[in-house]
Amino acid sequence: MTDRTATARGDTGKAGFDRRLVPPMILGSVLNPVNSTIVAVALVPIGAAFGAPPSQTAWLVSALYLATALGQPVVGRLIDLFGPRRLFLLGTGLVGVAGVVGTLAPGLGVLIAARVLLGFGTCAGYPAAMALLRSEAERTGRDSPAGVLTMLAVANQAIAVIGPLLGGLLIGLGGWRCTFALNVPLAAVSVVLGALRLPRQPVGRTPPRGGTVAQLDLPGMGLFAAMLVPLLLFLMDLRTGTWYLPLITVAAGAAFTVRELHARTPFIDLRVLGGNAPLLATYARALVAYVVSYAFLYGFTQWTEEGYGLSPLRAGLVQIPMFLVGIAVSVTVGRHRGLLGKLLLGAVGQIAACALMLTLTADSPLWTLVALAVVFGVPQGSNSLALQNSVYVQADPRRIGSSAGLLRTFAYLGSMVASSATAASFGEHASTAGMHHLARIMLGAGVLYLLITVLDHSLRRRSHGAADPADPARSADGA
Repeated sequence: MTDRTATARGDTGKAGFDRRLVPPMILGSVLNPVNSTIVAVALVPIGAAFGAPPSQTAWLVSALYLATALGQPVVGRLIDLFGPRRLFLLGTGLVGVAGVVGTLAPGLGVLIAARVLLGFGTCAGYPAAMALLRSEAERTGRDSPAGVLTMLAVANQAIAVIGPLLGGLLIGLGGWRCTFALNVPLAAVSVVLGALRLPRQPVGRTPPRGGTVAQLDLPGMGLFAAMLVPLLLFLMDLRTGTWYLPLITVAAGAAFTVRELHARTPFIDLRVLGGNAPLLATYARALVAYVVSYAFLYGFTQWTEEGYGLSPLRAGLVQIPMFLVGIAVSVTVGRHRGLLGKLLLGAVGQIAACALMLTLTADSPLWTLVALAVVFGVPQGSNSLALQNSVYVQADPRRIGSSAGLLRTFAYLGSMVASSATAASFGEHASTAGMHHLARIMLGAGVLYLLITVLDHSLRRRSHGAADPADPARSADGA
């Protein structure tokens, strides 16, 4: 009997981590970041094609994050209950449909709708990967290899940097529609790999019976959506005319809190989450880290095209050093146990990069842009790995899918803030003055990230105390 067959049937042998799971895990998890980043260099040509200013094309960014921020914890909870296979296949199939819609879109409105579909479709990949890691740990009786977690983090942060370059190449070959068409083959491969390799029922999990609806907590999910959507809409368009949206968020948040505290099987167990200060700190770090990361990705990339005068392809090429440095940093720090060092490295790297960004002008030599990409590679590689490992260590194993989904939700809240800050800083044109204004916002977020890390005493206890049983870095088997 093969390991995969044993896993699918629920046998609990002591074989090592099944590496046949790695390709679908990685491919599914990168569908979201590739769609998040590939559009960075497509915003200008899409705007030119439809006669839309940056304030309108920004919805192509926000729409995906709105759908994903809402969908990630919901799909993650479904994965916790039903296992990753069905949700993975459904989600990746929807990505293919969205790719067709986007490729054939006759106008900006349909294109935005395609991005919403992409957001929901890509929700399953990352929570499914984290759930599979936990399932394999239960099957083998040992923690999943640290190398697998590192590969997952490296793939996600690498795609986040490769995206603009890939987008530039596709636009150069066949126009911006190719950035949507790419999803069709990616989805097809994901569905095939998922159908062939993902277990039908992971070890230690039994499908809910009888009380399925109660376990889903549909009222809790609905109130979560009612709380999150107006908040995200407000962050997309920070105007005085939208003052009522935060009020709706607060009211829905109060109702959501009451519901979850009294639900037998809550969608998000607020009692457990509220008592898990280290995990809450991780979510806060994710929010501010992604303000910096995505403000650079979208804002700086737009400035290199409009304010500095680079083509979409060259704007993508400038970010290659960030990809290389990020990979090197992730692989290097992934070998070491503990979270504090990784987080401090990311914090200092963010602050240094934002300070350097403030020195650039339209007359700066090209090598200074490349140097900035090199510096940004340090937090890009360190933060993504540290935040992912933090959730794996700090979350309740029974809710790893929804916990991983919430990590992405907070990350997308940060990306929404970054999108709004970029739109507010640039207005109708990505000028150097606007880029400097954006850099000051990013610098403030970087300092806040450092403060949250320094003030989190649980990180020091983890660094100086005994290894946590759930710490993936302690496991070397199969790495």
